Amino acid sequence: MAAIQHFILVFDHTKGRLIQDPLAFGEDSKSALAHYSDLERTYRENPNMDIVMVGSDSIETVKVTHANYFDGTAAFAKYLREIELSRSV
Repeated sequence: MAAIQHFILVFDHTKGRLIQDPLAFGEDSKSALAHYSDLERTYRENPNMDIVMVGSDSIETVKVTHANYFDGTAAFAKYLREIELSRSV
């Protein structure tokens, strides 16, 4: 069994994309968690930002399990939510 690798994704819903390449921390969960906490503090006032820490065997697996951050579906889902909200007003 492969060791768990730690990755952080920083997704901006306003832009509809990751604002930087996924951050890879290898097996260093302490550094990953510290960086994750820093990013959460940085963006805590911005509801359009998703900061996601993922443990996986590889970035390729993360791209499958969290495909919405890589293939544009997260941005599309936000667009649909905005349409739904505007119709309920």
